[in-house]
Amino acid sequence: MDFVKRVFSGRKKLIVIGFLVILLGFAGFSIFAKKEKEPQLQTTPVEQGMIISSVSASGQVLSVNVMSANTQASGIVKTVYVKDGDEVKKGDKILEIDLDFQGEQKNSQAWSSYLSAKNSLESAKANQYSLQADMFGKWDTFKELAESDEYEEGSDNRNLPEFHIPEKEWLAAEAKYKNQEAVIAQAQVAINSAWLTYVQTSPTITASMDGIITSLMYVEGMSIGSLDTGSTTSNQKVATIKTEGMPIVSVNLSEIDVSQVELDQKATVTLDSIPDKTFTGKIVGVDRIGQSTSGVTQYPAIIQLDSSSEQILPNMAVTANIVIERKDNVLLVPSGVIQSQGDQSYVSVLVDGKSQSVPVEIGLSSDTQTEIVSGLNEGDLVVSGSISSAGSQQNGTSPFGGGMGGMMRMAR
Repeated sequence: MDFVKRVFSGRKKLIVIGFLVILLGFAGFSIFAKKEKEPQLQTTPVEQGMIISSVSASGQVLSVNVMSANTQASGIVKTVYVKDGDEVKKGDKILEIDLDFQGEQKNSQAWSSYLSAKNSLESAKANQYSLQADMFGKWDTFKELAESDEYEEGSDNRNLPEFHIPEKEWLAAEAKYKNQEAVIAQAQVAINSAWLTYVQTSPTITASMDGIITSLMYVEGMSIGSLDTGSTTSNQKVATIKTEGMPIVSVNLSEIDVSQVELDQKATVTLDSIPDKTFTGKIVGVDRIGQSTSGVTQYPAIIQLDSSSEQILPNMAVTANIVIERKDNVLLVPSGVIQSQGDQSYVSVLVDGKSQSVPVEIGLSSDTQTEIVSGLNEGDLVVSGSISSAGSQQNGTSPFGGGMGGMMRMAR
């Protein structure tokens, strides 16, 4: 029994000692794990460089340097004289149409209107000659009266109706003659309008300007302007003619950004349809009245590009970055490290291995960087974040996977 008691007592001491060893091990591991869990600060040096402040806006390409070749004729396309990419001069034939009944009727009416406008012009000119002769006749009558001895300069007879009536008749004739000049000008405009209408209904469609043919939509045998095609005979587009010139885009500015945008500011433009290219340009117009839609006001701005490309087509979506201001040789930090409290800005700086908050004065900001006007020096390390040490244990768990409960089970 004494032997059993001694064995049992020795085993109990071993268990207690083992348990104490485990507790000491766990305490040491906890201290080590706690030390390992202390976050490591990530830093970024303050650097000197260039910063560009810009605003972003979206919009689309406008239809510029392009004119449509239209027709009001109807019938069947008989001959096509050009194809896409051909260079044409003003007046060159594009295509010819065999007019249907409706087309012939419209063309005849347009010709009749032109002849009527032409006759009106000739009549107005003839009437002007008569009015001119009447004006000169009345001028001669008044001139002879004014130069006679009876109505010499300073004579009281010049106050008599006999003197004033010829004068007024001459002035009235002169006014009619001058008014007829306006009638002739109006008749000239009418004849020009009638001729353009006739050209629009003509079976031969010609180029209205010099340029390159694009978007030719008709081939021989196609119907054009006929009622049975579901279209009308008004302004049927046959093709477009493109001239040389730089593309122009329109973008919409927000209420916050419009006050910063001015004429001649530089801009970079990208198109969704041309993702591998960036175009440059400048602001040539800003609408500061704006347009409101659903309570949101936008202010259109016009950007003229510095270069062109055949890939740029009207109505393509664009995104523009407009350069508001640019500075060289300034101190820069990541924008994410700037913290604000009221009107004061702060940056956390690593000093002797510890993070220290430093007040700073900031300047321009871009999407990623901010200018530091004062408060920091080049080479200072600003705290940009922190990371935990690899392999550290979270939530106080032990490497044995059971925490204190697991160790108690092992002790038993």
